[in-house]
Amino acid sequence: MATVGKQSKTNNLDKSLAKGKPEVNVATFALLFSEIVQYCQNRVYTVPELQNKLAELGQHVGSHLLDVLFVREKGYKREIKLLNMLLFIKGNFWRTLFGKDADKLEQANDDDKTYYIIEKEPVVNKFISVPKDKGSLNCAAFTAGILEAVLNGTNFPAKVTVHWHKGTTFMIKFDESVIIRDKMVEGK
Repeated sequence: MATVGKQSKTNNLDKSLAKGKPEVNVATFALLFSEIVQYCQNRVYTVPELQNKLAELGQHVGSHLLDVLFVREKGYKREIKLLNMLLFIKGNFWRTLFGKDADKLEQANDDDKTYYIIEKEPVVNKFISVPKDKGSLNCAAFTAGILEAVLNGTNFPAKVTVHWHKGTTFMIKFDESVIIRDKMVEGK
């Protein structure tokens, strides 16, 4: 009887998302995303409803992406400090989704619960032509939904909205419990 040498096969879930080249062509993504926007647009009547619909779809993506991100990238380590989580979002998370870090991370001057992630030109807006009657539309609401699902799923309850300011700004408004917990962890 012949013996077969043991080979360790690498499972797709074991491979790092950050390593290697992206597998999705930008043109393919643009086509798919424009179809998502059109699908949502045909089911709503106003720009805010369209942005809410895109955010809902983003939340579904974010909740599924959450497990993969933390199993692969964090080695099951869960963040408990707010700043570390925000830096993970700005760096590894953004790099995994978009191939680069987010442009800026800022805290609001007047509110310790509010943070901003600023992206000058998000890939979700790059290939979308917005009609005149929908001038305030920001399709990055989809990304805001992904971000909100990831934060809520990691026990950092927050509401994420998208705004036109310095490009596209994701306003993250954390629940008061997150700030209280963070101050307890810091020992303040």
